[in-house]
Amino acid sequence: MRIYLDANVLFSAAKSDGAVRLLLTLLGESGQELCADGYVVEEARRNLSAKAPRREDELDRILRDVDVSLVHSGDAENIAVLSLPAKDRPMLAAAIRLGCGALVTGDKTHFRAFYGKTIRGVAIHTPRSLAETLLRLT
Repeated sequence: MRIYLDANVLFSAAKSDGAVRLLLTLLGESGQELCADGYVVEEARRNLSAKAPRREDELDRILRDVDVSLVHSGDAENIAVLSLPAKDRPMLAAAIRLGCGALVTGDKTHFRAFYGKTIRGVAIHTPRSLAETLLRLT
């Protein structure tokens, strides 16, 4: 399955050698295809630069195992009906355009209402729910 990674997932995986980085490793090892677009990569890089500049090299290492696409998120306007903030619409639109079966995000503020739901073929997950669903981890 293709799995779209949100900026906060990339940030967390790069910032510390913890559960999110382990999740990405296990997903890759299980044959899942990790993907993102330039929009979230740039956001993750910006946040790392501000909060953990010494970890930017780790982000680059992680991105070697991620299919980073340059997609036009033109469908972002059509997603407005979902009550997502404008800054989050391009991410969901990109996941849809890239044919992802899942989007993983830790953004509970904006995505909590969508966790466990599927929008245009993309299931919205927290890192934990994705691990439980795909890797049978509890």
